[in-house]
Amino acid sequence: MCTPFDKVDKTTHDEMCCTYAALILQDEGLEISGEKINKLIAASGNKVDAYWPGLFARALHGKNVSELLLGGGGAAGGSTGGAAKTDAR
Repeated sequence: MCTPFDKVDKTTHDEMCCTYAALILQDEGLEISGEKINKLIAASGNKVDAYWPGLFARALHGKNVSELLLGGGGAAGGSTGGAAKTDAR
């Protein structure tokens, strides 16, 4: 990130706060919940719009965050060959 954290726009700030909080919870082996995300954000001296922590918690519910981090986001599909050969007679 090139821009200092206190200089990013509000949406980016809120998303980053929730992301960092969720990563801390994951690293500590704790459940990722809206309440816990809120507690970490408050402890860091930051504030986010009320809907963000719950949104992140719901998005990550039932997901293996470690796999998400290590998985690379999925494979891009692609063709392995060129154009189909035709028999021109």
